[in-house]
Amino acid sequence: MGQVNRRAVLLGGAAAVSAAALSSTVPSWANARTLAAAPAIHDPFQLGVASGDPLPDSVVLWTRLAPAPLNPDGFGGMPDASYTVDWEIANDQAFASVVQKGTVTAARASGHSVHIEPVGLEPGREYFYRFKTSGYISPVGRTRTAPAAGAAVNQLKYCFSSCQHWEEGWYHSYKGMLADNPDLVLFLGDYMYERKSGRAAADRNPRRLAFTEDVTTLAQYRARHAQHKTDADLQNAHAMAPWVVVFDDHEVMNNWNGTTSPATAERKAAGFQAFYENMPIRSTAKPSGASIRLYRQFGWGNLARFHMLDTRQYRNAQVTDPSGTTGPSCTDMRSTSRSILGTTQEAWLLKALETHPAKWDFLGQQVFFATRDGDGNKATCESPDSWQGYEASRDRIAKGIVDRKVPNPIVLTGDVHRHWAADLRRDYFNHSDPVFGSELVTTSVTSNSDTATDPSSTWLSHNPHIKYCRGKRGYVRVTASQTQMRADFMTVSDTSEYDFSKVVLAADRSYVVEAGKPGLQRV
Repeated sequence: MGQVNRRAVLLGGAAAVSAAALSSTVPSWANARTLAAAPAIHDPFQLGVASGDPLPDSVVLWTRLAPAPLNPDGFGGMPDASYTVDWEIANDQAFASVVQKGTVTAARASGHSVHIEPVGLEPGREYFYRFKTSGYISPVGRTRTAPAAGAAVNQLKYCFSSCQHWEEGWYHSYKGMLADNPDLVLFLGDYMYERKSGRAAADRNPRRLAFTEDVTTLAQYRARHAQHKTDADLQNAHAMAPWVVVFDDHEVMNNWNGTTSPATAERKAAGFQAFYENMPIRSTAKPSGASIRLYRQFGWGNLARFHMLDTRQYRNAQVTDPSGTTGPSCTDMRSTSRSILGTTQEAWLLKALETHPAKWDFLGQQVFFATRDGDGNKATCESPDSWQGYEASRDRIAKGIVDRKVPNPIVLTGDVHRHWAADLRRDYFNHSDPVFGSELVTTSVTSNSDTATDPSSTWLSHNPHIKYCRGKRGYVRVTASQTQMRADFMTVSDTSEYDFSKVVLAADRSYVVEAGKPGLQRV
């Protein structure tokens, strides 16, 4: 084990990793509790700590008080009262050099969640943080501010993932991320699931949901988020680095969209409130009823810019799945009046792409962007929940990227429970149409698709822009430099096996994109 940078390195590389290698890699700062010796049931920091949304002078610090996280009332065992919470951020994990500290009130109305947004921090550096209340001290978290705007940055390593159903596997992916020691983690949706697993009980891993009915109320959304956050590997990954998160559909309900009714508006409001309370996101994303402003941008010096998108809240309703046929559904899917982003978000993104302050533009979003064509017939259509269901909207973004000469655009995607790697064209049925960017799709942390058959050679011949597909669990590790971007598609051999010594975590496939030369190259 060597040092790859000044941060505490755990393990790295694309080689297979076993539990024996990782069992000693949880750093001391990830689990430190040094104040009260009271019974663990009274510990209010059962959900750990997290940080996110890094700026050059600021980063969000998060925790939520919950001594009994699974209580069905959604309040995590907290009494009906407000609590004073002290926070500190320091240069060192021993807190010998505290740079900022303060006090905040954790209130029942916000699920006793805490969001701190310190300002005046130094850009591009590491910090440690913790919280104290009622005689207890939280685990210690490590975070990082973004480099200053325009600052010369040689490398950025980040991991991204999506889709982590509690019942469908152990979160081994986060052991891999802890070993990778990234600067940043992106989560692209389905952080929790509003419904129980549809798999047979024999096919699920041993842990079960605290309650199995579909989540519809604020109390239930809070409790479901809390249960997911009790996972130790997830907590360690949150304490390791800042996260940038967006939701997809299951944080509210399957396949929801921008249309509303009194019932769905109420459910959205509850889902958005619980999402905000449980995520390290800024107060600019604090919801107002059934509305939340989640799309936003982050810069990483002169190296990278992230455009985090919301493809759920503003989209037109999905059309009926045409299943490879022609007819009215296809006409609707191609209507120029339809949008997956909504007109305001589309204009916001296209305006940002007029400038090129960084080498790489990463579009972090939820659903498949490139075409997946099952029959090679341009007249037919499919996949109405993806960007294919909003073809004109997709083409406006693609045309905007091409017309604005965005030098190195990369779309980052979740949702589909498989790894995919694809090049981007404006016309996917013209196989000689120029490639203008690439799409990296992460598989799920646990949500399963192992029973699905990977694409056949015939299917791939209809989609030569698609380079890779694998139906295993895992995540994607990206290393970006001024000359290239490398994507390692990490896979977990078995998420139903609790004993990690029997599990292999490895890079199943790797690709690079050379700066200024669009298109994936296998390595």
